Amino acid sequence: MQVGEGLGGLRVLVVEDEMLVSMLVEDMLTEFGCNIVGPAPDLDQALALAKDAELDAAILDVNVGGRQIFPVADTLKSRGVPFAFASGYGEAGLVDDHRGTPVLQKPFRQGDLEKVLRELAAGRVSG
Repeated sequence: MQVGEGLGGLRVLVVEDEMLVSMLVEDMLTEFGCNIVGPAPDLDQALALAKDAELDAAILDVNVGGRQIFPVADTLKSRGVPFAFASGYGEAGLVDDHRGTPVLQKPFRQGDLEKVLRELAAGRVSG
């Protein structure tokens, strides 16, 4: 199987406030053939996209501009959009309501992102 095979066309919301990290994630998703929604560098923009954009999945930085991402996660969850968190703290950085949601431990590799996206796309995991 080639890198990203079967992920082409997925609409993935990216929420990340660090420009270099955001660019890296975008490059990985582009290589998989995904369509990037955003990226959203702040909570307000992320909430707007989470409410209204057509999405298949989302990758959410837990701390965006000093604010926690959980309102966005709650919005996605209510819409049935699967998501994963990205955090340097791993699952320890999550609130109880979101424990068990996939977490990409920063820094993560392309293979880690691909594995999580496959799980999200298959509907095996939802936030």
